[in-house]
Amino acid sequence: MRTTLYLFTPIVGFILLTGFRSKTSEESLQIITTEQLRVTPVQNSKAFPDATLKVQDIQTEETTSPDSVFFKITYNITNFILTECTEDPNTHQMANSQEGQHIHFIIDNHPYVPLYKPEHKIKLKKDTEHYLLSFLSRSYHESIKEKNAFVLKHFKINQDGKYQELATPPSPMLFYSRPKGEYSGKDTHAVLLDFYLLNTQLSEKGNRVKVEINGKSFLLNHWQPYKIEGLPLGENKIKLTLIDASGQPLNGKNTSVERTIILKE
Repeated sequence: MRTTLYLFTPIVGFILLTGFRSKTSEESLQIITTEQLRVTPVQNSKAFPDATLKVQDIQTEETTSPDSVFFKITYNITNFILTECTEDPNTHQMANSQEGQHIHFIIDNHPYVPLYKPEHKIKLKKDTEHYLLSFLSRSYHESIKEKNAFVLKHFKINQDGKYQELATPPSPMLFYSRPKGEYSGKDTHAVLLDFYLLNTQLSEKGNRVKVEINGKSFLLNHWQPYKIEGLPLGENKIKLTLIDASGQPLNGKNTSVERTIILKE
């Protein structure tokens, strides 16, 4: 398949994608197109530099099942309004939640649950260990990548059904966010690619994110959102993997995630 490259040099085995966040000039962006696929950095996202997300309370309560409990979490949010529509150009270019801004609740790197109220309750098994990442999201599902806009909890539900907080490993971690689920109509034209990084930075000579879209591989050197255009209707497979400078996958928890999404007419 013929590939046309813009503003970058290919490296053996992969196609390099680099870019900068919306405050960077458009001339510095690097874009790839193939006969079917186009991946570009998302630009002009509304900034929320002072947005803050904190955990206010965590409780467990018994269920009707002897081997599980309800895990209940309550958040405290400042300088950010849940259910408000994010007003910037991307709101009208990608899938946008009609319910507005929200929290992405990601447990054990499973598909996130959008929270439009600062609280949530789920059932968890006793004697199990978990990672819970929560972060603030724009209404079109792009994460807010500010130092106070997320919370990571590593914890255990012990044999008695009690919440037990565990140390958070300092190792690099990657949490998958978008794309997710099904898309139809105009929402299939541009699909958001977004993820959350912890304990690492990306660079051309350091750790990177390998993105596989329907078998095509790309390397990302910068943590930022992208939009994917040209995906075919039907099932599409997307895999994200943290790799080191030599291209080898990183070991540890939460370093590789795969999803299947569906595009409909």
